[in-house]
Amino acid sequence: MRNSIARPDFTLAYHALTWEAAWLPKPVIGVADQKLAMTIDIAALGHAVHGAIRPAALLPVEVSAEDPFVMALRRIEFESSRLIQAQIHFLKSDDLKPVRDAVSAAVETRHRQVRKLWAELLEGIGIRRDPESE
Repeated sequence: MRNSIARPDFTLAYHALTWEAAWLPKPVIGVADQKLAMTIDIAALGHAVHGAIRPAALLPVEVSAEDPFVMALRRIEFESSRLIQAQIHFLKSDDLKPVRDAVSAAVETRHRQVRKLWAELLEGIGIRRDPESE
């Protein structure tokens, strides 16, 4: 069993602001229709969140598969995979062919941003990720 040690975190305000600002939609550069540009960014952000944040992967190997918390985390990941399918369907739709490069850039940017924030969060709770697994 691990003990918790409370330490002041002087970077908490910065991390909280960074984390909160990450969820704000940003219009995609290269898309003239602002409503469409925001929609693309929101879908790209959703795709990144559902693809990069995998809490069930943090569970210890010896945890019981029948534990309600474990079952809930696995269900969340299953539902995330379903949401990713819908986001991919939209982001690769024929309607977005004229702005395909802008869509790809938005998805890549959001994935990079979410992976960075997730790695910072994990590091903040003492979990270091292997750079090779990125």
